[in-house]
Amino acid sequence: MKNATKLLALLLVAVMLVLAFASCGGSKKKDDDATTAAQTTAVPPIDPADYPVYTVDKNVNLLEYGEDKDFVSLWDKFGKEVKVSDVLEDEDGLACIVKDGKTYYLGLDFLTMAMVYTVDATKDVAGRNEDYATWWKYYITRWNYLMPEMPLYSNQYYDVYNTKIGQVQENPTNPYWSVVNALIDWTSTDGSIIIGSTTDLSGTFRYPNWKTSNPGASDANINTLVVGLETVVTNKEGNYQWNDTVVKSHTETENEDGSKTYTIEIKDGLKFSDGSTVKAADYVASTLVFSSPVAKAASGVDKKAGLNFVGFDKFAKYDGTAAEGSSKVFSGIRVLSDTQFSVTISPDYLPYFYDITYAAFAPTAPALWLGTCEVKDDGQGAYLSDEFYAKTGDEYNMKAHIIASAGNTDSTIPYSGPYVVSSYDTATKTATLTKNPNFAGNYEGTKPAINSIIYKKIVSATQMADFQAGNLDIIAGITGGDETDEALAVVNASNGKYNYVTYARAGYGKLAFRCDFGPTQFASVRQAVAYCVDRAEFAKTFTGGYGGVVEGPYYKGAWMYKAAVAQGMQLNSYPSSADKAKQILEADGWKYNADGTDYTTGVRYKKIAADQMTEADIGFQSKDGTYKTVKVGDFYYMPLVLNWYGTDDNPFTDQLVPAFKEGANITAAGFVVQFTKGDFYPMLAEFVQGNYGDGVYGGTPLYNCFNFATSFSSAVYDYAYNNSVDPSFYDDYSNYYIKDIADIFLNK
Repeated sequence: MKNATKLLALLLVAVMLVLAFASCGGSKKKDDDATTAAQTTAVPPIDPADYPVYTVDKNVNLLEYGEDKDFVSLWDKFGKEVKVSDVLEDEDGLACIVKDGKTYYLGLDFLTMAMVYTVDATKDVAGRNEDYATWWKYYITRWNYLMPEMPLYSNQYYDVYNTKIGQVQENPTNPYWSVVNALIDWTSTDGSIIIGSTTDLSGTFRYPNWKTSNPGASDANINTLVVGLETVVTNKEGNYQWNDTVVKSHTETENEDGSKTYTIEIKDGLKFSDGSTVKAADYVASTLVFSSPVAKAASGVDKKAGLNFVGFDKFAKYDGTAAEGSSKVFSGIRVLSDTQFSVTISPDYLPYFYDITYAAFAPTAPALWLGTCEVKDDGQGAYLSDEFYAKTGDEYNMKAHIIASAGNTDSTIPYSGPYVVSSYDTATKTATLTKNPNFAGNYEGTKPAINSIIYKKIVSATQMADFQAGNLDIIAGITGGDETDEALAVVNASNGKYNYVTYARAGYGKLAFRCDFGPTQFASVRQAVAYCVDRAEFAKTFTGGYGGVVEGPYYKGAWMYKAAVAQGMQLNSYPSSADKAKQILEADGWKYNADGTDYTTGVRYKKIAADQMTEADIGFQSKDGTYKTVKVGDFYYMPLVLNWYGTDDNPFTDQLVPAFKEGANITAAGFVVQFTKGDFYPMLAEFVQGNYGDGVYGGTPLYNCFNFATSFSSAVYDYAYNNSVDPSFYDDYSNYYIKDIADIFLNK
């Protein structure tokens, strides 16, 4: 697909700019007791006349994006001009810049873009790392303030296995090297392994990111097993490197126009699982397909796979006709021979901190996305043969083929990885994989020794019983106090039949918010929820002492976290306090009853001007319909309701009921929480507000809280575009469905 960096992603939509100054800039005191203090620089005061975004009462959903419209992003306005040395911090560590005598606070979009795209290529590695860590610190600090999701526990993981599986201790898992990566080095006395996961499979193994930037973990695991022969890989230490098993040679050329070209030659003899030869064109095919309007029509999502490469904009507009501004040829992607291809990165995306990932490609069998169509190159750039764009009426003929391929769950189309999917049972959510005899090996040249894998759905409550009964050979990611205690007891009593490896988790369990409608679009509400839940106690109880809590999207073992702490990063720990929650809510206008009178007791309401309400906000109500947004005169009053969707058979969900839904602070602060429990994919469908796997979206925005988990186990920490306020990126890339008001630059 696209280079590995851009596979990071998920969700967010729009947030109101009501009382924006209180939400986005002014001084605030943190409630933690950090032992280190950031160096602060006096920030010129914001003059409302100079920078109206902090005072206007507008909803971004009702504004139009563009230079000749209402607003553009602050990054588009100033981003390439700003160096990390230009940034000031207020007394709470929030980052600002001064331009033309005006102060601008920097939002999530600006900070994530700057983190990776303002690298000073003239600096040595240490200097570049220091700059990156500083931008990272600013991003985490602002994230901690806006609280787009609430981390609840970060835990120790235990992977428990049957010792019929060999070489596990010698080749253990870690946060960057999961079971599905590590098992290529393992052996099995009977040639098989059964893996269990509490996350459902959906069958989108070929492209887990098919309709989302946040795929299900199990689908992603199957994808890891069946995709291989990458040009650039993540190694066991979590770093990127060239894959010497695949790449014969590579060159990097700095061009006069500021672009950069990678030319890659693959080795002879590479084969797909059916024995067919892997060619250079197979490495770029999916990037071409998923940069086209044909794939967008099929998936309903504009993946922009070739975004970073020269010629993308014109190629992405080509629909089979020579429309103005379009090009059939993708000039920045070349197929030079059967074994050689090149890609040229646009100057707009350079310098880049993780620039090696621009050269990260994996081959796909031609039949997967192309059917009988072809990738061609006549010397000006790669392109897709004319039949790819053929239509019947207004419908692309290839649309049905691409949809079918995305859901392909057998070996009718060959694979490139160490294993192939030989069968998939949709009823039991069980996939059976067998060894690919033509696989050339991983980056170390290792080929799998285990002949077959069964990957099945399990229930956490009965997983140890299944394990002891021989229905499972390994359970990955055991966590939580009771579950961990039970697993370790089983291992210790097994007389060597079972064993385990353990490592700190690079990620956390969370309460995720939809930050684009209803109460959770307001930072004040998300902050108040954090104050209402005793997160430290939750983490202690849930992990049984095998973990703790983090204050942002990071892994404490990551190098940039350690660097940011050394630089004096301060984060709010949101200590449990109903009084603090009420104070924040009242300051943001949650101080009314449903009839518009001053708040007394029960559920709080917020007063919002009628011309600033979206359809989703007007229709917002509690799950049972008891509490609804009501209109009184020229204003609407929105109830402080959290409609929470949790997953079945999940101890995390179970503990959230008393700690969150029934928490005394939640009630005292004026919230009401209504709870729905269901399977993972129906929950995810409601989160992304679109069908996902076998989950079907209800069609009306309703749920604004969800519990699941996230990880930071990639070698790349890059959330560029995942916080964009540009609709062309926002709809498909957004991570939290949030638009940070500090990223809005009003044109008028």
